[in-house]
Order: sequence, then structure tokens, then C-alpha cells
Amino acid sequence: MPSDILDVPAVPAAPPGEPSRAAPRLVPRRRTGQWAAAVVLLALLALALVSVVRNPAFQWDVVADYFLTPAVLRGLGLTLWLTAVVMVLGFALGTLLAVLRLSGNPVLRGVGRGYVWLFRSTPILVQLLFWFNIGALYPVVLGVKTVDLLSPVAVAVLGLTLHEAAYAAEVVRGGILSVDKGQWEAAQALGLGAGRRLRRIVLPQAMRSIVPPAGNMLIGTLKGTSIVSVIAVNDLLYAVQLTYHRTYQVIPLLLVATLWYVLVTSVLSVGQHYLERHYARGTAGAR
Repeated sequence: MPSDILDVPAVPAAPPGEPSRAAPRLVPRRRTGQWAAAVVLLALLALALVSVVRNPAFQWDVVADYFLTPAVLRGLGLTLWLTAVVMVLGFALGTLLAVLRLSGNPVLRGVGRGYVWLFRSTPILVQLLFWFNIGALYPVVLGVKTVDLLSPVAVAVLGLTLHEAAYAAEVVRGGILSVDKGQWEAAQALGLGAGRRLRRIVLPQAMRSIVPPAGNMLIGTLKGTSIVSVIAVNDLLYAVQLTYHRTYQVIPLLLVATLWYVLVTSVLSVGQHYLERHYARGTAGAR
């Protein structure tokens, strides 16, 4: 019986010759407290929205003026490019690390485990600053000065990719382990090599478990690229910072960056939803 319906005791049958008793009326359980809380919450949200819209300190006219400026759009383009490159390279390296961690060779397992441990234990800002100053340790690499070899954008790609790969490795490893062992054995019985078993049998089934956390990582990477502004990479946040350092309109320019992040994140979330539904076909949780 549904939880929102009151339990009603069974009505005994009327004796022969007597009129039958009417069945009791089921009354839905009143949820006064929940409705009161919902009304209070909606009122608070409405007050907050009115405050944001009517507060002149937000300077919404300035936000509209700078929202589509060339500098902001160039920064947004670099942010999207960084996100795409880091995700592709990070998951390529992460898949390799996941395979190493699942290897039967203890040396390969140790290398994979050590990589994941090291890069997950170090803050991403520290990693970026380390790579940015790598020239202090290795001034020349292959006859080329390190400062000429690693531009700020190259440092951002390198640092973010190595950091992302450590988390992608755990996501891929979890997805591979979610595949039933019988699938491995069936593929092996068909005579498929280890590489083909992984590509053709295991990974397509593991995608059901990989896609949700991978989608969350994509959104996290998009927002995490803002940290490259500390090494003067002209991403969305850095472009906004350059503008408000000149105009001193800090709040509206930060709102420009915030609105772009919210917009792009919302689009990615919709794409993640449909991708999850695609790989969840045939399961009870598919919607």
C-alpha cells in the first residue's frame, strides 16, 4: 500500500440477512508541514531573486555590455578548447593507467598505482606552478630552452592533463571492474586477444558506469580551467580580470564569467543526460 495512504483495518463481512456495510473512505495523509516549508522556501527564493535583480550594485547594464565582447569570447573559446583537449588526453592516458592497474604484472600495477597516488595527492595549483617553473630544474631539454618549449598554454595543457588522468584512471578502472567476469571469459573463449577483448567487449559495457562520473569530470574540468589564470593563460576568467583591472567594475565582470560558466555547464549537463540514457538502454534505470 502506498505510504501516503492511511492504513485502514479490514471490514468484516456482514452476517446473512443484514445489509452490507459501506467500505470506509480512504483519506490521503495530510502533509501540512511539508507544504508550509515549501511555501516558506519559495518566499525566500523570491526575495533573493528580487534582491539580485533590483540591487543596482550588480550593474546588469554593464553585464549586458561586456557579455559578448571580443575579449570575453576569445577567453571563452580558449576555455572550451582547453576543456576538450584536457578531457581527450586525460582519458586516453587514464585508460592506459587503468589497464596498468588491472595488469597481472606487479611492476605495471605499481607504476599505475603510484601515478594515481602522486597526482591525486598534490593540489592542481601546486602542479601548475611546478610545471610553470620547470625551467629552474631543467633549463635546456633536447637542446631547446625550456622557457621556449613550454608556453603558458602548453603548461596548462600538461598540468591539467596529468592531473585529470589520475582521476580518469579510477573512473575507467571502476567501469571495467563493473563488467561481469563471465564477459571476459566468453571473449577469451572466442579466441579474442586482450586488446580486442578490452575494446570490443569490455569497454562498451563499461561505458554505462563510466559515463556518469566522466560527465561530472567534464563539468569539473570546465570550471577547473579557471585556475590557469594564475599563470597568465588568457582563458575566460583571465580575460574578465584584465577588463576589470582596467575599468574597476569587478562585480559585473565577474557576473559575466559566472553566467558563461553556468550557460556552458547547463548545456553539458543536458548532453550528459542524453548520453547516460543512451548507454542505459535496456536497463531498469533507463529514462
